[in-house]
Amino acid sequence: MKQRLWLPIVAAMVILVQVAAVQAKEAKPDVKANTKDEFAAVADHVRQQMAPGGRFESVGKGDQDTVNRDLSDMQGLYDKFGTVDAMDQASKVQLYNHQSEVNAILTHNDADREICEQVQPMGSHIPKTVCKTKRQLQEEEGMTQRYLQDSKQQQNPVGGH
Repeated sequence: MKQRLWLPIVAAMVILVQVAAVQAKEAKPDVKANTKDEFAAVADHVRQQMAPGGRFESVGKGDQDTVNRDLSDMQGLYDKFGTVDAMDQASKVQLYNHQSEVNAILTHNDADREICEQVQPMGSHIPKTVCKTKRQLQEEEGMTQRYLQDSKQQQNPVGGH
């Protein structure tokens, strides 16, 4: 009798731990700096990471243009005021809006961002949380595409023999 009362509580605790683990895996890149020099270093780093092989290489051309525009606008604010503390309220709001847009784009395109999903393993009714980075998922997708192309070429050889 007592065992039946504890079962829902234990199940709820397991679910809460899984949800907390999934949420803890999300990391947001921060484009934050308090001074002009700190910001220049952050902006350079972000631009380098958008290059091929970088953490944010999957940022599309349009989004790269947006990130670069926002970084330039933010740099203009730092050039004018020097520090965040010296900025007037309107400039701080403008800085925040640019920072939020850049962070949203980078977070969505972060190759190191973990994406977790609940899967039900074959032969089991107990779901399991599986987490992979965006980079791993893209590599797996590429391998799958290559496998399908290779299989198709083997079924339809180019000489018709």
